[in-house]
Amino acid sequence: MLKAERASYILQRLQELYPETPVPLDHSDPFTLLIAVLLSAQCTDERVNQVTPALFARASTPQAMLLLSVEDIRTIIRPCGLSPQKSKAIAGLSQILIEEHDGEVPEDMDALERLPGVGHKTASVVMSQAFGVPAFPVDTHIHRLAQRWGLSSGKSVVQTERDLKKLFPEEYWNRLHLQIIFYGREFCSARGCDGRVCEICQHCYPNRKNPKVTRKA
Repeated sequence: MLKAERASYILQRLQELYPETPVPLDHSDPFTLLIAVLLSAQCTDERVNQVTPALFARASTPQAMLLLSVEDIRTIIRPCGLSPQKSKAIAGLSQILIEEHDGEVPEDMDALERLPGVGHKTASVVMSQAFGVPAFPVDTHIHRLAQRWGLSSGKSVVQTERDLKKLFPEEYWNRLHLQIIFYGREFCSARGCDGRVCEICQHCYPNRKNPKVTRKA
């Protein structure tokens, strides 16, 4: 199959498998989504969803967050890992949102990426899921599957994002980002598939003899 043919099949199959794409991280507005995505770095969505209710019960706005000390925040979010860095980032970005953005999360990629602890992927998730702006955040699932499915060389997450944006129509990006994550978790995980096991891998590469070695993000 040509790359374009694989992309067309994958898009159609994922639409069939996941017609609904609920955001995996529990949130109520752009600020709580931003915090949840920040906490999800090197942590599962399930663990984040266990931790954020206690945090948001005390501070669901930048103003309320600044009433907590960095140590208070760290104590609450400790189960998510990297709590020293994440607690400082949460306090720091809350301060900036109040001082520079009237306490609101900016609907602007560059402004988001300037916030402490907010990289390109986090900013892309907020833009797509909070504001509906077309974006294609690349996490470890997407980076791995794009290689297994022959959609990208996987040299970097930047390259993977660029390749996927070229292959798929912009109107599908926000949903497709989540659909690939859902599929990766359910059928094509790092250990559950080696590029020859799941339905999509078999369809795209029916004659693949050896496991597909993928580059890490």
